This record gives sequence, C-alpha cells and structure tokens, in this order.
Amino acid sequence: MRPQGPDIPPPEFAAWYAAELPRTHRALTLAVGDAGIAEEAAAEAFARALARWDRVARMERPAAWVYTVALNEVRRSWRRAQLERRWVQRQREQQAPAPADPEDALWRAVADLPPRSRTAVALRYVADLTEAQVADVMNVSRGTVASTLSTARARLAAALGPTREDALR
Repeated sequence: MRPQGPDIPPPEFAAWYAAELPRTHRALTLAVGDAGIAEEAAAEAFARALARWDRVARMERPAAWVYTVALNEVRRSWRRAQLERRWVQRQREQQAPAPADPEDALWRAVADLPPRSRTAVALRYVADLTEAQVADVMNVSRGTVASTLSTARARLAAALGPTREDALR
C-alpha cells in the first residue's frame, strides 16, 4: 500500500496532473499571452484541484474545471494589478506637485504630443533620465528615443513659436 499524507498526492491525481499540465499551460499561455502568468494560474488551479481532488476527480471534465479556475485566477490577478496602478496613480496625484502650471503653454504643448513622444519627453526632461535609460524604460532602442525626442522638440518648437533667444539671433 502506497503511503499518503498531506504532501503526497494520490496516484490518480499525479497521473492526471502529469498528462494535463502541459496542455493546460499551452492553452493558458495562448489565452493570456504571457507564459509566466499562465504558469502561475495553472499552478494555483492544480493546487486547488488537489485540495478538492475527491470532488474534482468525480467531475465529468476535471480539466475544464482547472481551466475555469485558472482563468478566474488570471482575471483576479489583472483586476488586482489594475487596482494597484490606480492606487499608485492617485497617490502620485495627491503627493506630487504638478511639474508646472497646467495652463502653461509648454505643458499644454507637451500634452498634445502623441503618447510615445510625451512619455519620452517626460522621462528625459522631467525625470532627468539619459536617453539610454529612457530606451530601457520604454523598451525601445536608443536611436528610437533620440528620433522620438527630436521629433517632439520640433513639434514643441512649432507649437510654441519663436523664443526670445531666437529673436536675438
């Protein structure tokens, strides 16, 4: 007789798990687009299946139950991440002063830039990151950052018109 305890799954669960895990992981990766998230969700779903194995084993399609639990776990994870992002944003808005008066022409012009340009400008000139650091944060090449910043500066110059320095030339 095979010993069983809290750390030793029943043999029928172990065989089912070995057969289902690869298929479940592939399907979840395809569904959610991230192998890491899929792996975590599958692990949680199979752990729950083991904890309820006496009921899950009697189901017509235990794998369908695991997929449902895993997808629910992914949704919970995404909701949690979204709530965390909102909370962090609220904290920033409450604690950090605006970099300048929102009515200021420069910041209105920056706000009118496309999202990628706005992000590059904010990281380079407000966060004071180097172009290489901006490239790392934005997950693009340094050349892309340089080009994006150059285009952004040209758009800002056109939007803001000549400066006093331009008039002195």
